[in-house]
Amino acid sequence: MARSQSPQKRNQKAYALAGVDVDLGNAVKKGIHALVKGTHGPEVLGKIGGFGGLFRPNFKGMKDPVLVSSVDGVGTKLKLAFALNRHDTMGQDLVNHCVDDIAVLGARPLFFLDYIGAAKLEPAVFSQLLKGFAKACKQAGCALIGGETAQMPGMYQAGEYDVAGTIVGVVDRARMIDGSKIKAGDAIIGLPSNGLHTNGYSLARKVLFEKMELTPSSRLPGVAKTVGDELLRVHRNYQPLLASLPQEKLKGLAHITGGGLVDNLPRVLPAACDAVIETKSWKVPAIFAHIQNGGGIDASEMFQVFNMGVGMTVVVAAKDVPEMLKLTKGRVIGRIEPGKGKVQLVF
Repeated sequence: MARSQSPQKRNQKAYALAGVDVDLGNAVKKGIHALVKGTHGPEVLGKIGGFGGLFRPNFKGMKDPVLVSSVDGVGTKLKLAFALNRHDTMGQDLVNHCVDDIAVLGARPLFFLDYIGAAKLEPAVFSQLLKGFAKACKQAGCALIGGETAQMPGMYQAGEYDVAGTIVGVVDRARMIDGSKIKAGDAIIGLPSNGLHTNGYSLARKVLFEKMELTPSSRLPGVAKTVGDELLRVHRNYQPLLASLPQEKLKGLAHITGGGLVDNLPRVLPAACDAVIETKSWKVPAIFAHIQNGGGIDASEMFQVFNMGVGMTVVVAAKDVPEMLKLTKGRVIGRIEPGKGKVQLVF
C-alpha cells in the first residue's frame, strides 16, 4: 500500500510542477554569503537573507550628509548575454551604471541591492550574475547587502531573465555637484566610454543582426573584437576617477546613458545655458559608424541614442582645463554658451 505524502511535501511538489521550485531556489542561494562577504565592511550588520539589509553608515567628517539613490536595469543588452551564455558582465554593468548615476552628484556609493526575475533559476547563470555584482561592488567600495530572486514561470522566455538594481550613496550637501555654477565660457570635457555601455541595444541589435545579418561571432573592420564581445564590453565605472578630482573645480557632471549627449547634458545645465558639442573633436569608435551606416541612421539621432564614445562629461571653468585634462586623460569636446538649456551638435 502506497504511503500518502505529507501536505507540505504535496504542496512543494505541486508548486514545482507549476514552475516554481522552492528547493532549487534555496540550493542556488546557498553560496551567496561567501560571495558577497568581500563587499562588506563594518557598516554592514546582520547577514544576507533577512527581510531587510542592515547598514549602519559612518558620516564622520560630513556636516550635512545627503543620501543619493538610483535604480536601473541593463535593458536589451541582456539578449547578448542570452545568446553568448555569458552573464557575469551583466552584473558588473548594472552596478557600474548605478554607481555612475549617483557619482555625477558627487556621491560615493554605500550599498547596492539587486533583483533577478526568471522563469526558472539556472544555478550557473545565477552564480555568474552574483559574481559580477560582487566584483563590481568590491571595485566600487560598495556593499552588496541584499536582493530578491523571483521565479515566475510564464512571465519570461525559457532561458531568459531580467535584472535591476538599486544603489544608495552619500554626499555632503556643501560638496554636491548640481550644475548651478555652470556659466557661459566653461569647457566640456569628455571621458571615453567602453563601447555602448548599457544603452541603445534595441537599435544596435536590429541593425547588426537583422539588417546586416551578422552573428555574435562576426568581425567588422576597425573593431578589434567580435561583434558579440564588442557589445558585451563592461559599462565603465567613473566614480573612482571623479572622486579623485578637485571637487571644488567640478561644475557639472553628466552620465551619458539613454538619450546620449543630446538628452543627458541638459539635466545639469542652467536654464540660460546651452552645451555646444563639437562632434569632430574626438574619434568615434568604429562600432558606432557600422551601426549608423548599416541602419542608414541620421547622425543627430545617433547622438541621441548612443554615447558615441563619450560615457561621462565634466564641465569646468576654462582656466581649469589643462589641469583637468591631465588628471582625467579626457579631451575637450565642447563649451557652454548662452542659450535655453539645450545641446547644440556641431558636425
